[in-house]
Amino acid sequence: MHCRHCGSELDRPGDYCLVCRSANADTVVLELGRERATVHTLSGERVLGRRTVTTTPETDGERVRSEVRFFAGQIADDVRRKRPESVYATGNREVLRAVRAQLRYEFYRIEGDDPVETVIERRGEPALEVVEASVAEKLGGTHSTLIGGRTGRQALEVVADHPHVKKIIPGPIDAGGSGSQSGLHAKATRADENGNVRLLVRDGSSVQENRVVTTASDRELGEHVRADINDALVDAELKEANR
Repeated sequence: MHCRHCGSELDRPGDYCLVCRSANADTVVLELGRERATVHTLSGERVLGRRTVTTTPETDGERVRSEVRFFAGQIADDVRRKRPESVYATGNREVLRAVRAQLRYEFYRIEGDDPVETVIERRGEPALEVVEASVAEKLGGTHSTLIGGRTGRQALEVVADHPHVKKIIPGPIDAGGSGSQSGLHAKATRADENGNVRLLVRDGSSVQENRVVTTASDRELGEHVRADINDALVDAELKEANR
């Protein structure tokens, strides 16, 4: 493929042209499997190219983490070659989180049997706003007491760090629960019709329900944010993966 601006030859379809310093693609769509990923490069509604990246999964300890980081790095490198305006991704959450951690582009999760077609169909629709406020600015409300002390605050900070969270409003603590699990655990619950979620933080028999205000405008978009929040809590070892 040649640059659509100056005609210079590009190494891969949709690459950013280093001769005239112009972008040839505006969107990248990622289908992420645990062993295989496909990078789709788009300009408008036109698919410029597809590239497959593969890995051989490790099965033990630190080797798994290193292998996932390397796999994600190869995918992220291909995205950076395009310098797109936005990146959409679907598939394996472990790989998705690892790729997102290595990129600084607008990054959105999508669902659907045909992710490329889903992105094309949604073109022109408003995307989720990114909130640039600090974690401290997002923590508010009248209840200053947080369940679980420092660990409880850490859970709220993990949630507040999400780019689509506007504010967290801590609620009162209910100490009359019957929970028996040890340690502190947090979980974001199903989004409401306005796209906001509740964050339940449990510490023994005590429970605190916190309201999380997101930039999602409806339940469907709120569910994407909720899934991301729970993934982040699992990564921080503040939520059990199977709960």
